[in-house]
Amino acid sequence: MKIEMFDTLDAVLRGGSLAAAASEMNLTPSAVSMQMKQIEAWLGQPLFDRSGHAIRPSPLAHEVSGAMREGLEHLRSLRRRSAVVVEGVVRLGIIESMLPVLLPGTLTELRTRYPRLELRPTGGRSTGLTDAVKSGELDAAVVAEPPGGGSARLLWRPLLRSEMCLIVPPNATETSVAVLFKEYEWIRYDRNTISGMLGARYVTSQVRTGHGALELDSIQAIVAMVSAGLGIALVHLVEAGFCQSYPVRFVRLGRSAPAVQLSLVSRKADGESRPLRAVSEAVTTALAVALRQRGLAGR
Repeated sequence: MKIEMFDTLDAVLRGGSLAAAASEMNLTPSAVSMQMKQIEAWLGQPLFDRSGHAIRPSPLAHEVSGAMREGLEHLRSLRRRSAVVVEGVVRLGIIESMLPVLLPGTLTELRTRYPRLELRPTGGRSTGLTDAVKSGELDAAVVAEPPGGGSARLLWRPLLRSEMCLIVPPNATETSVAVLFKEYEWIRYDRNTISGMLGARYVTSQVRTGHGALELDSIQAIVAMVSAGLGIALVHLVEAGFCQSYPVRFVRLGRSAPAVQLSLVSRKADGESRPLRAVSEAVTTALAVALRQRGLAGR
């Protein structure tokens, strides 16, 4: 457990919500929620009452925050006495669908805060990038975590849990998922990817109809096809700006909707690497900014 989580707890208490803390800490709400659950797991007690629409902090939450605040400030003062220069090379993989979302912001953040740290990015699919981290070809990668959990040999830092939804042509008025699958061809996302597999599993178990004859490995191509009225598709995290050029309508799938867990994976032996921690911070910041400012549809 990282001590920075207690800074996040402080932010939750100040802002009164996970969303407010996410904005202050440059994190995603799901990352804030995950950090709070990790603190609770470590304490063995809940910090919040989650029975209502909004979370309510318990007295224990304020007690923990107060106990840690002075110690954290003292640690920061010790760290400031001897600033450490972060430098070196980090080979980072990013799944293709997230490259335009994460890479510009991550590079900007690193060049501003750590100018002597060189990032060497590469794109790919989750399985291939994860294997490259295992073999040492990559230092870390942003991937979709396998539904049953990632390899215990690796270190997984959760970034965002993204719910999949159905995109349909802009002039489609039907709201029933079952009817839409009967009226339109299902355009599959590559079944060799985690999200493609999750989408196929949902259709098999929930819709029980539809045959995806057309299968593509590009989210942008799928959105363009759906916008042209050539079918419907299950996707997650589509850039809102792209949908202005290729308009589609989003249909939520409800409680049974599959979700993709995006995580930063690295080797456990590199868990305390300063360059990797700097990259992790930059990726988290870039994702938070993208969600807040650029706009991602279908989250």
